[in-house]
Amino acid sequence: MNIDLEYYRIFYHVAKAGSFTMAGEELCISQPAVSQAVKLLETNLGSRLFIRIPKGVKLTPEGEVLFSYVQRGYEYILLGEDKFRKMLDLENGEIRIGASDMTLQFYLLPYLEQFHEKFPKIKVTVTNAPTPETLDYLYEGKIDFGIVSEPFEAKPEIAITKIKEIQDIFVAGNRFLQLKDQVLGYKALEELPIICLEHNTSSRRYIDEFLQENGVEMKPEFELAMSDIIVKFASRNLGIGCVVKDFAEEALNRGELFELHFETEIPKRHFCIITGHNNPISTAAKELLGMLVPVV
Repeated sequence: MNIDLEYYRIFYHVAKAGSFTMAGEELCISQPAVSQAVKLLETNLGSRLFIRIPKGVKLTPEGEVLFSYVQRGYEYILLGEDKFRKMLDLENGEIRIGASDMTLQFYLLPYLEQFHEKFPKIKVTVTNAPTPETLDYLYEGKIDFGIVSEPFEAKPEIAITKIKEIQDIFVAGNRFLQLKDQVLGYKALEELPIICLEHNTSSRRYIDEFLQENGVEMKPEFELAMSDIIVKFASRNLGIGCVVKDFAEEALNRGELFELHFETEIPKRHFCIITGHNNPISTAAKELLGMLVPVV
């Protein structure tokens, strides 16, 4: 049976209004058009749906059964349309972001504060993970976009936008003051106790590759999961910390740590926004992306 869904919409409004005329006014169609639609629906179904009463119409027993189902379906559609409009108007919705501790703390967090002030009803979920895992989440459609740090390799369907330059440095506490005014070669790191990130991070891979290019094999005494813990270890003189400068800025300003200087500087790298060409971006996510970088 192939019945035009418009007939069910008209049937719903007649049943709610108890009148062909009032239903027509709500739907902005003529009363004869309403009557014709109901008649065609009754013909297709093989039973009368309404009986006339002095002040309009009421449902037959068969009509009441049909209306109990049509009402649920139609009102559920209306609820979906309302939810959809609110998402477009940024009254509600959800954004799923992938970010590391570093990109969250030193780039994303202030923008999230601004966004939440402007759109308090939008739910924001941040999945905290290193760059390789964030890329996997994007491939699997688990996040709308990610903020990662170079270096990384991405599939062709991933769009990459560089957003902030960052600098890797080595820092030390007062136990190593004899190094403060020296200009070192990176080979010196082989003789020093090194504190750095674990292997599953883009930052660690970047430093390892840079040192290998300079003939240096780094053998850390401590491999940690978080850069701010590296700063704390270095401040307690447990070794030479390798971190992005932003993490050590406060400790450097307080004089708890100093930056080691080398013959050549470690090349700068970037935080990047990654989006998937095959991943649909919600209105809310587009709004936040517009705040993060004007052209995405």
